[in-house]
Amino acid sequence: MDETIVIFAEESGDRVDALLARHIEELSRSAAQRLLDAGRVLLNGAPVKKNYKCAAGDAFVVTLPAAEDVPLVPQEIPLDVVFEDNDVIVVNKPRGLVVHPAPGHPDGTLVNALLWHCGDSLSGVGGEKRPGVVHRIDKDTSGLLIAAKNDFAHQALSAQLADRSLSRVYEAVARGRFREDAGTVDRPIGRHPTDRKRMAVNEKNGRPAVTHWEVLARYRDYTHIRCRLETGRTHQIRVHLASIGHPLLGDGVYGAPSPEKGLKGQCLHARELKFLHPRSGEAVHLVTELPPYFTEVLSKLGAKE
Repeated sequence: MDETIVIFAEESGDRVDALLARHIEELSRSAAQRLLDAGRVLLNGAPVKKNYKCAAGDAFVVTLPAAEDVPLVPQEIPLDVVFEDNDVIVVNKPRGLVVHPAPGHPDGTLVNALLWHCGDSLSGVGGEKRPGVVHRIDKDTSGLLIAAKNDFAHQALSAQLADRSLSRVYEAVARGRFREDAGTVDRPIGRHPTDRKRMAVNEKNGRPAVTHWEVLARYRDYTHIRCRLETGRTHQIRVHLASIGHPLLGDGVYGAPSPEKGLKGQCLHARELKFLHPRSGEAVHLVTELPPYFTEVLSKLGAKE
C-alpha cells in the first residue's frame, strides 16, 4: 500500500528534490527526482517539477510507493573491520552508507556488505532485512557499529543495550558556543507530531532519552563536543542537541537546511564502543580516529577559544 506524507519547507530557496532527500532519510536525491518525475509530489494539488525552488511554508504532499520485496544479496562493498571473531564483527562505517535496505535504498547497504564478508554467518534475530544488526547509526553518521554473527551473540548484545552496559561515545560539532563545560539532556523522544520522518522531544508520547555531553573545544560559532548515550533513541543526539539550541553542524533536518562548511549531513562520529564479549565476558573497548571529513570541518572553524 502506498504511503502519503506531508513535508513543510522551512526556508526559501532550496530545490524540492534536495528538501525531500533531507526529510526522508531513506530517500536519495535521485530517488526523490524519480518521485517528482512520476507526479508523486504535489503542491496545492499540482505536480511539482524537480527543479522547483521552495518557498517558506510550502506544504508538499508526497506519495511514497509501497516498498518492494527485494531479496537481500551479498555485495562486495569495502568494509573497515575494527574487530572480528566467530561471534562479533565491529566495523567503522563511512558516512553516506545506509545500514540496512529500506525504501529508496534496496541494496548497496552495510547489510549487503556484511553478507558478502560473513557469508551465512550472521544472526537472524534482527529479522530478514537486518541480519546481524544489533544497533543502527544514521546514513550520514560515521563510526563504530557492532553486528552479531549468531543468535547467541545477538541476544547477549541486545541485553547489554537494554541494561545500558554497552557504551557508545560520539564526537560532534554543534552550532553555537556552550556556556557550560558539561551537561545532560534528559528529555523523552518520540515521533514528530506532523512529520513522520522526524523525531522530536515529546513529553506526552516520547520514550525516556538521556544524552551526556562535554565540551572538547570552543570556536567562534561552533563547539566540538563528546556525547555519551545512556539510551539509544532514533536521532537521539541530533534531537537533544537541537532541543537546547545547539543543532549539529550540517544537520539539514534538525538544524540549518543549507550545507555548512561544505558539509551536507550532520557532523557526527561514533568514536568509542565498549561492551562485554558475549561468549567470554571480557571487556572490549574500541576507539577510532576521527575521519577526514570531520577533521576537515574542524580546520575550517578557525582558532580555538
